[in-house]
Amino acid sequence: MEHITAFTHIDFTAFFLTAFAMLLGIKAILSALEWAAGKLGLEIKWLRKRKEERRLLLQTSQELSSLQARQEADRKRSDKRDEEIRTDIKKLTDMFVDKQIDDMRWEINNFATTVSEGRPCNKDSFTHCIHTYEKYEKILKENGLENGEVEISMDLIQEAYRQKRKEGF
Repeated sequence: MEHITAFTHIDFTAFFLTAFAMLLGIKAILSALEWAAGKLGLEIKWLRKRKEERRLLLQTSQELSSLQARQEADRKRSDKRDEEIRTDIKKLTDMFVDKQIDDMRWEINNFATTVSEGRPCNKDSFTHCIHTYEKYEKILKENGLENGEVEISMDLIQEAYRQKRKEGF
Protein backbone atom coordinates (compact mmCIF):
# COMPACT_ATOMS: atom_id res chain seq x y z
CA MET A 1 0.00 0.00 0.00
CA GLU A 2 2.93 2.30 0.62
CA HIS A 3 3.98 2.10 -2.98
CA ILE A 4 0.58 3.22 -4.21
CA THR A 5 0.53 6.09 -1.77
CA ALA A 6 4.05 7.12 -2.85
CA PHE A 7 2.94 6.97 -6.50
CA THR A 8 0.16 9.50 -5.87
CA HIS A 9 2.69 12.00 -4.47
CA ILE A 10 4.81 12.08 -7.65
CA ASP A 11 4.95 15.44 -9.43
CA PHE A 12 3.91 14.38 -12.95
CA THR A 13 4.67 17.78 -14.44
CA ALA A 14 8.28 17.55 -13.30
CA PHE A 15 8.43 13.93 -14.47
CA PHE A 16 7.28 14.77 -18.01
CA LEU A 17 9.51 17.85 -18.23
CA THR A 18 12.49 15.73 -17.11
CA ALA A 19 11.65 13.02 -19.68
CA PHE A 20 11.31 15.66 -22.43
CA ALA A 21 14.62 17.26 -21.45
CA MET A 22 16.33 13.84 -21.53
CA LEU A 23 14.96 13.13 -25.04
CA LEU A 24 16.20 16.53 -26.24
CA GLY A 25 19.60 15.80 -24.70
CA ILE A 26 19.80 12.41 -26.43
CA LYS A 27 18.85 14.02 -29.74
CA ALA A 28 21.52 16.70 -29.29
CA ILE A 29 24.16 14.09 -28.42
CA LEU A 30 23.24 12.00 -31.48
CA SER A 31 23.38 15.07 -33.72
CA ALA A 32 26.79 15.96 -32.31
CA LEU A 33 28.02 12.38 -32.86
CA GLU A 34 26.69 12.44 -36.42
CA TRP A 35 28.42 15.75 -37.10
CA ALA A 36 31.69 14.52 -35.61
CA ALA A 37 31.52 11.25 -37.57
CA GLY A 38 30.91 13.20 -40.75
CA LYS A 39 33.89 15.49 -40.08
CA LEU A 40 36.15 12.57 -39.25
CA GLY A 41 34.94 10.54 -42.26
CA LEU A 42 33.63 7.69 -40.14
CA GLU A 43 30.67 5.70 -41.34
CA ILE A 44 28.08 4.92 -38.75
CA LYS A 45 25.32 2.41 -39.42
CA TRP A 46 22.48 4.92 -39.33
CA LEU A 47 24.47 7.34 -41.55
CA ARG A 48 24.97 4.58 -44.12
CA LYS A 49 21.26 3.80 -43.95
CA ARG A 50 20.36 7.49 -44.43
CA LYS A 51 22.76 7.80 -47.40
CA GLU A 52 21.27 4.65 -48.93
CA GLU A 53 17.76 6.03 -48.49
CA ARG A 54 18.82 9.32 -50.14
CA ARG A 55 20.42 7.43 -53.02
CA LEU A 56 17.28 5.31 -53.50
CA LEU A 57 15.10 8.41 -53.40
CA LEU A 58 17.21 10.12 -56.08
CA GLN A 59 17.26 6.98 -58.22
CA THR A 60 13.48 6.60 -57.91
CA SER A 61 13.03 10.26 -58.84
CA GLN A 62 15.20 9.86 -61.94
CA GLU A 63 13.39 6.69 -63.00
CA LEU A 64 10.05 8.43 -62.52
CA SER A 65 11.21 11.31 -64.71
CA SER A 66 12.33 8.82 -67.35
CA LEU A 67 8.97 7.04 -67.21
CA GLN A 68 7.11 10.34 -67.58
CA ALA A 69 9.19 11.22 -70.63
CA ARG A 70 8.49 7.82 -72.19
CA GLN A 71 4.80 8.13 -71.39
CA GLU A 72 4.66 11.53 -73.10
CA ALA A 73 6.45 10.16 -76.17
CA ASP A 74 4.07 7.18 -76.27
CA ARG A 75 1.07 9.50 -75.98
CA LYS A 76 2.32 11.61 -78.88
CA ARG A 77 2.88 8.50 -81.01
CA SER A 78 -0.58 7.25 -80.09
CA ASP A 79 -2.18 10.59 -81.02
CA LYS A 80 -0.33 10.58 -84.34
CA ARG A 81 -1.43 7.00 -85.07
CA ASP A 82 -5.04 7.84 -84.16
CA GLU A 83 -4.96 10.71 -86.65
CA GLU A 84 -3.54 8.41 -89.34
CA ILE A 85 -6.31 5.90 -88.66
CA ARG A 86 -8.96 8.66 -88.89
CA THR A 87 -7.50 9.77 -92.21
CA ASP A 88 -7.45 6.20 -93.54
CA ILE A 89 -11.05 5.61 -92.45
CA LYS A 90 -12.10 8.85 -94.17
CA LYS A 91 -10.35 7.73 -97.37
CA LEU A 92 -11.99 4.30 -97.22
CA THR A 93 -15.40 5.86 -96.58
CA ASP A 94 -14.95 8.20 -99.53
CA MET A 95 -13.86 5.29 -101.72
CA PHE A 96 -16.88 3.25 -100.63
CA VAL A 97 -19.29 6.12 -101.32
CA ASP A 98 -17.71 6.69 -104.76
CA LYS A 99 -18.03 2.99 -105.56
CA GLN A 100 -21.63 2.92 -104.40
CA ILE A 101 -22.49 5.98 -106.49
CA ASP A 102 -20.76 4.54 -109.56
CA ASP A 103 -22.55 1.20 -109.17
CA MET A 104 -25.95 2.85 -108.82
CA ARG A 105 -25.23 5.21 -111.73
CA TRP A 106 -24.20 2.27 -113.92
CA GLU A 107 -27.29 0.27 -112.91
CA ILE A 108 -29.65 3.18 -113.71
CA ASN A 109 -27.95 4.00 -117.03
CA ASN A 110 -27.88 0.32 -118.00
CA PHE A 111 -31.59 -0.03 -117.28
CA ALA A 112 -32.30 3.15 -119.27
CA THR A 113 -30.42 1.61 -122.22
CA THR A 114 -32.49 -1.57 -121.90
CA VAL A 115 -35.74 0.44 -121.87
CA SER A 116 -34.69 2.68 -124.77
CA GLU A 117 -33.80 -0.35 -126.88
CA GLY A 118 -37.30 -1.69 -126.33
CA ARG A 119 -36.26 -4.87 -124.59
CA PRO A 120 -38.91 -6.33 -122.30
CA CYS A 121 -38.83 -5.18 -118.65
CA ASN A 122 -41.16 -6.17 -115.84
CA LYS A 123 -42.76 -3.96 -113.20
CA ASP A 124 -40.29 -5.09 -110.50
CA SER A 125 -37.35 -3.94 -112.64
CA PHE A 126 -38.87 -0.47 -112.95
CA THR A 127 -39.66 -0.32 -109.22
CA HIS A 128 -36.14 -1.47 -108.34
CA CYS A 129 -34.58 1.14 -110.60
CA ILE A 130 -36.73 3.94 -109.14
CA HIS A 131 -35.78 2.90 -105.58
CA THR A 132 -32.13 2.74 -106.63
CA TYR A 133 -32.43 6.28 -107.98
CA GLU A 134 -33.94 7.47 -104.66
CA LYS A 135 -31.02 5.91 -102.76
CA TYR A 136 -28.62 7.45 -105.26
CA GLU A 137 -30.08 10.92 -104.67
CA LYS A 138 -29.97 10.41 -100.89
CA ILE A 139 -26.29 9.43 -100.97
CA LEU A 140 -25.45 12.41 -103.16
CA LYS A 141 -27.28 14.77 -100.80
CA GLU A 142 -25.62 13.27 -97.67
CA ASN A 143 -22.18 13.75 -99.21
CA GLY A 144 -22.77 17.20 -100.70
CA LEU A 145 -22.50 15.96 -104.30
CA GLU A 146 -24.60 16.84 -107.33
CA ASN A 147 -26.42 14.66 -109.81
CA GLY A 148 -25.57 15.45 -113.36
CA GLU A 149 -25.36 12.14 -115.12
CA VAL A 150 -28.50 10.09 -114.59
CA GLU A 151 -31.30 12.64 -114.77
CA ILE A 152 -31.86 12.07 -118.47
CA SER A 153 -31.81 8.31 -117.94
CA MET A 154 -34.35 8.60 -115.11
CA ASP A 155 -36.61 10.81 -117.26
CA LEU A 156 -36.55 8.11 -119.93
CA ILE A 157 -37.23 5.33 -117.36
CA GLN A 158 -40.09 7.23 -115.69
CA GLU A 159 -41.69 8.04 -119.03
CA ALA A 160 -41.48 4.38 -120.09
CA TYR A 161 -42.90 3.34 -116.69
CA ARG A 162 -45.86 5.74 -117.06
CA GLN A 163 -46.48 4.41 -120.57
CA LYS A 164 -46.38 0.76 -119.36
CA ARG A 165 -48.83 1.57 -116.54
CA LYS A 166 -51.21 3.17 -119.04
CA GLU A 167 -51.02 0.04 -121.16
CA GLY A 168 -51.92 -2.12 -118.16
CA PHE A 169 -48.52 -3.57 -117.30
